[in-house]
Amino acid sequence: MSIAFVPASGTPREIGLAHGRALAVPLRAFLADGLARLNHLTREPLTMPGLLPSIAAYRAAVGAALPDLAEEVAGLAEGAGISEDEAWLLQLRREIIGYNQVPTAGDCTTYARTAGPAAADGAGAGPVLAQTVDLNANLDSHISVLRIARTGSPRRSLVLSFAGLLGYLGLNSDGLAIGLNLVTDGQWRPGVSPYLAIRHLLDTASDVDQALKILAGLPLASSRSLMLCDSERAVYAEICGNDIRVTEPASGRAVHTNHYLHGDFVPFDRQSAADRVSSDLRLAAAEQGLAGLAPDADAEDHFAVLSRPPVCIADHGDFRVERTVAAAVLFPAAGRLHLRPGDPSRSATRVFTV
Repeated sequence: MSIAFVPASGTPREIGLAHGRALAVPLRAFLADGLARLNHLTREPLTMPGLLPSIAAYRAAVGAALPDLAEEVAGLAEGAGISEDEAWLLQLRREIIGYNQVPTAGDCTTYARTAGPAAADGAGAGPVLAQTVDLNANLDSHISVLRIARTGSPRRSLVLSFAGLLGYLGLNSDGLAIGLNLVTDGQWRPGVSPYLAIRHLLDTASDVDQALKILAGLPLASSRSLMLCDSERAVYAEICGNDIRVTEPASGRAVHTNHYLHGDFVPFDRQSAADRVSSDLRLAAAEQGLAGLAPDADAEDHFAVLSRPPVCIADHGDFRVERTVAAAVLFPAAGRLHLRPGDPSRSATRVFTV
């Protein structure tokens, strides 16, 4: 299974142009496939004219809060030869799906830890963040890794992306790694999507402390749990409505799946009973798997945890329901992203450096 590697540097527009030009053909094909595959998922068909008011509301919110990323979206559109509204739709698919109440079976198992001395070759130990990526719509057909170097900043970012997203999960050259999990609170609204928020944090934050301060100032659109890790801290920040709760386990090991763990947010959880069973099983399996890993565990050791059910969700043949489309192991101190596309129990590891 192929992974598109896209090095992009310069101004925000130049970065977007490079991204769009590199993926122009697959992105145009993706948009033509049932409106970015949305119409294969929703109960009622969507149209671009019908989505324009929602896109405009999100676009205005992101433009006001993160003008650099709005400019990058404009560059993506130009480079790919698509309209700016189509480029924005690629950023907002999860929010559009959420508004149309497509059922979910979960979205990712994520863990991080700080323990262990860094290996000299960066192959293992040190701080680590690892996760499965569970998505619907067979998005393992559109995996890319972006290496971002912005003009005027010494910081570089390495970002796992799907189908034109500016951000999903990743790490930066300062040693910060960020992953995520879907949690559902029923309070989604126009604002900065968590995917774009993660990209902004990787571009602008040097460590967990700074990232949390920046995150608290963003008008976030939808609920997620963000896993953040650097050499000192491993935490998860749960988002519910306009509030954020940060949990930092004393063990230095943080694990999250798809239900709220903080007591303040548990009453707002909208996950179905069936989905909660999956989330609980994956949480317990990931906690056990992580606890059993040696301090000097390498990427392949972590992939062994991520590749076993119930953490790994095999292809069940239902396009509308999530399955594991990738697994990633990030060593932020070494600036390395280890990635297995598709079902990680069936694919080889590729390594990217920041």
